[in-house]
Amino acid sequence: MRIGDPSQHKICNNGGMSDASTSRKSTNPRLEAVLGHEFFAAHHWKRRIALWLGAILVALAAIVFAKASDWSFGLFEKMVAYKPWLPLCVTPVVFGILAWATEGKLRAARGSGIPQVIGTLHVEDQGFRERMLALPIALSKMVLTLIAMAVGASIGREGPTVHVGAGLFHSLGRRFGYTDPKAASRFILAGGAAGIAAAFNAPLAGVVFAIEELAGAFEHRFSGLLLTSVIVGGVVSLGVLGNYSYFGAVDVNLPFGNAWLAVLATGIVGGLLGGIFARLVLLSRRGPLAYIGRFRARWPVIFAVGCGLALAILGLISHNTIYGTGYDQARAFVQEAAQTPGQWFGINKLFANTVSYWAGIPGGLFSPALAVGAGLGHNIAHFLPGVPAAAVVLLGMSSYLSGVTGAPLTSAVIAMELTDNQSMIIPIMASCLLARAAASLFSPTPVYKDFAERLVRDFEERQRKDLAADEARADAIAEAIASTEVGKSSEPTNRTTAFEDMSTQPTQEELGLESTAEPEPHPEPPEGDEHDPPRDHR
Repeated sequence: MRIGDPSQHKICNNGGMSDASTSRKSTNPRLEAVLGHEFFAAHHWKRRIALWLGAILVALAAIVFAKASDWSFGLFEKMVAYKPWLPLCVTPVVFGILAWATEGKLRAARGSGIPQVIGTLHVEDQGFRERMLALPIALSKMVLTLIAMAVGASIGREGPTVHVGAGLFHSLGRRFGYTDPKAASRFILAGGAAGIAAAFNAPLAGVVFAIEELAGAFEHRFSGLLLTSVIVGGVVSLGVLGNYSYFGAVDVNLPFGNAWLAVLATGIVGGLLGGIFARLVLLSRRGPLAYIGRFRARWPVIFAVGCGLALAILGLISHNTIYGTGYDQARAFVQEAAQTPGQWFGINKLFANTVSYWAGIPGGLFSPALAVGAGLGHNIAHFLPGVPAAAVVLLGMSSYLSGVTGAPLTSAVIAMELTDNQSMIIPIMASCLLARAAASLFSPTPVYKDFAERLVRDFEERQRKDLAADEARADAIAEAIASTEVGKSSEPTNRTTAFEDMSTQPTQEELGLESTAEPEPHPEPPEGDEHDPPRDHR
């Protein structure tokens, strides 16, 4: 082949085109493989956007709720400063109004809100979830809790924040098309975790709380959802409020040795009193507490008025220290402030929490429980002079919370994050585990789980009753139809056949006319025929 031969150029050109197409084909599959990775899948980005948006909304709602709670309780403090006896008149009336308002469609807004979230994670019925987590329920939860705080109710905002977070995530997930019950459960769980993390500014506590308390188990596929919602909510909280600790930094540790007697003392005392409180608020169906429960069920408004009056009397006795969340009092104990609420604060606050929860009004248990634990720890510290008082208070807070909630790991992480103290984590965990064991003597089932089981049982009982009513209605309809058919068959019929019609027409003889045709001879019927006429045997 000559150099100037055109065929050679043709071959070279074809070869160049072949190389270019080959290179394009070799790079495109790689790009397609990268773009086709699971990370870039449209349905995954749809879920991420839903989670990020939900976490932002929950964080903003928690911040607004916290600021509104402080403002609402500030109004009550002004009222008490003006006339200390005013709660005797105002608190019982408002408690009664709140109990009346939550008797009907807003019944799901009662109490802490955490049992409602746990119940919806275990019941996949959409109607049940709508009744527990609908946006009107979440909004009314916040408003009614603020009203309760404005009259001095001894309640917290953390439980309602969990309820609101789960409700927002559930509604947002459905709007994004996640209507499958399993997918909805993941959104509810992520919303609850974001709620507790935003309420305390404690992201790790949110994750642990969701696993230990809400879900009751760890599933690997939930971890990404939880971390995403908690991290995004935490970033929003940091951007708005800054980096802070709930009770401030507590730089204290517990030296090994005799000081560990504080772990034993706080674990036993905090656990026993936490279990007693759980038994009190549960109002078991047997024993002396059952009478209180029946009275509340029969006259809820009157009972709530009585609880409000009892709270106001406790306030007068304690010099107005037992109202509200107890945040300031607990902070004073843990920071070893010069002025503290007094030696009886822990016991008085425990009774204030009890009557407030008995009233059936919206409100949580977390902050008031931490305040009770701080008061108990302060009392125990007097019997342990060689131990740092702040360390004993911190142990008392975490152990009492563990006894009330039955969640030792969550209680330990909350105490660690709220005080920005990692050096006490081992004694705190030991005290929380001991407190959970002591609390089980009075309350074997954790308080939130027990309330959630009651909600589920009531729902299942209602379903059985509805099913029985439907079956009875169907049986009644079937019986009515059957009786109608029997009645129709027993009635004499007036309808005739064509043959009978012809036979009943008048003959020519009856009309007086002569027959033109000769009568045909009738053959003898065969013997034994069913149409054989009766014979004359005379």
